[in-house]
Amino acid sequence: MKNDKIKNQYRVNEQIRVREVRIVSEGGSIVMPTRQALDMAREQGIDLVEISPNANPPVCRIIDYSKFLYQQKKRAKEMKAKQVKVEVKEIRFGPQTDEHDYQFKLKHAKEFLEEGNKVRAYVFFRGRSILFKEQGEVLLLRFANDLEDYGKVESMPSLEGKKMFLYMAPKKTSVTKKSQQARDREAAAADAKAAGKQPQAPSAADIDVESPANGGLLANAKISAEALKKLTETEEE
Repeated sequence: MKNDKIKNQYRVNEQIRVREVRIVSEGGSIVMPTRQALDMAREQGIDLVEISPNANPPVCRIIDYSKFLYQQKKRAKEMKAKQVKVEVKEIRFGPQTDEHDYQFKLKHAKEFLEEGNKVRAYVFFRGRSILFKEQGEVLLLRFANDLEDYGKVESMPSLEGKKMFLYMAPKKTSVTKKSQQARDREAAAADAKAAGKQPQAPSAADIDVESPANGGLLANAKISAEALKKLTETEEE
């Protein structure tokens, strides 16, 4: 069926009934009457294949039709192979899953999401355990919350027969961009290291004293000022 679909996608030889066509080849392209193009194809013992019917005029190639179909099928197969396959991994819980089992399954769910797979977690209610469906819902909501850094919820917990399902998809990780200033400092440090020198310390203008990343620069300055004040008071006494 797939092969027939590719085959029926193109018109060939007498199926091409427009007045003129554009013939493309490695040497370029040229517009000519369709009848002339058909005669050229026959002289070469190959076919006239319409590859772009919506162009004005339609674009055709003079090529062996069987070879052309083989190339198209091969290209379609290669594109399909390159497509990322997203699998759905299942995680099963009971309504009264213990903590050790929960953590074990949570670990696997993190791995599945990091690999780009979807996760379908469900609680299976056996017999009278259906009475604990609220407990199963709480378990799945906790599961979703523990995975918020790895995936996003596609559908909230819903009961289907004896199973309550939760669906999660992998979260795309955002790349933190470095500032140009930071990149320049890193480049300078790398050059200095390559030259056998010690990299220069960042200047005061480069340091944000109130930044948590430099936590303590401002605090240390305040402590030093207070210590100096106490020392001065002691000397005056």
